[in-house]
Amino acid sequence: MSQSIVKSILRYPVKSLMGEGLTSTEIGENGIPGDRAWAVRDEQRGGIRGAKKIPQLMTLSATSGQGAPRITASDGDSALANADNINEWLSEKLNHPVTLWPLVPAEQLEHYRRGEPDDEDLESELRTIFGRLPGEPLPDLSLFQELIEFESPPGTYFDAFPLMIMSEQSLVTMSKLGPASNFDVRRFRPNLLLDFSDTDDPFPEQSWVGKSVKVGDAVIEILATCPRCSMVTHGFDDLPRDTDIMRRLVENAEGNLGVYGQICRPGTVSVGSIAMAS
Repeated sequence: MSQSIVKSILRYPVKSLMGEGLTSTEIGENGIPGDRAWAVRDEQRGGIRGAKKIPQLMTLSATSGQGAPRITASDGDSALANADNINEWLSEKLNHPVTLWPLVPAEQLEHYRRGEPDDEDLESELRTIFGRLPGEPLPDLSLFQELIEFESPPGTYFDAFPLMIMSEQSLVTMSKLGPASNFDVRRFRPNLLLDFSDTDDPFPEQSWVGKSVKVGDAVIEILATCPRCSMVTHGFDDLPRDTDIMRRLVENAEGNLGVYGQICRPGTVSVGSIAMAS
């Protein structure tokens, strides 16, 4: 059996904004309550958008609040997500016309449908989204076909699945392979950061793909590796823009880092909880 300990629990109340740490949480069918509960719609090109298309989203942060999260800009100014002027406020901070939306029912498919692409050629569009140079392989998207048509699975603002899990060891591995770059966990936005203290596997969570993992009281099915996109190269806060992040990932990890999971049995997870694959 493969065992680790939960080092951090992270929630992102607004899609693509920086989030908050938790000491304990219930994990339900849709992951951590309040995670990716709001998102911005691009009023210039249409569609719900993340930082793949609007990188400046990552310069803002969101923290949970009663009724709606509070969004804070890099200049320290802040506003509630349900404020009357939030669309104007966000558009000004992002220098891009947007509106902010809570989750809407999955049946409203037009809300979740992708906006106008930047490039009509699908391969070129995917290379831009995933930060791949000509000659570098595109990620295997066979498990993500729904996301060709929709920005996120309808009814959610997740990139693909309710949970993303990473290990500290994977970050250490990449830091050794790319010492000139900062493989800071904030670039990769996991929900659960784990510590596999007794392993020499450079990417230990990858061995969990296809397995069930008990984390605290919850049981999570690990469905797939996480193909990384251009978001991980963007600059924000004290982290510089760094396209070498993607070069090192493609060279050493097929462009992947972390794994996706869905919840088989809800339960409580806390910092310090044991995570064990069966």
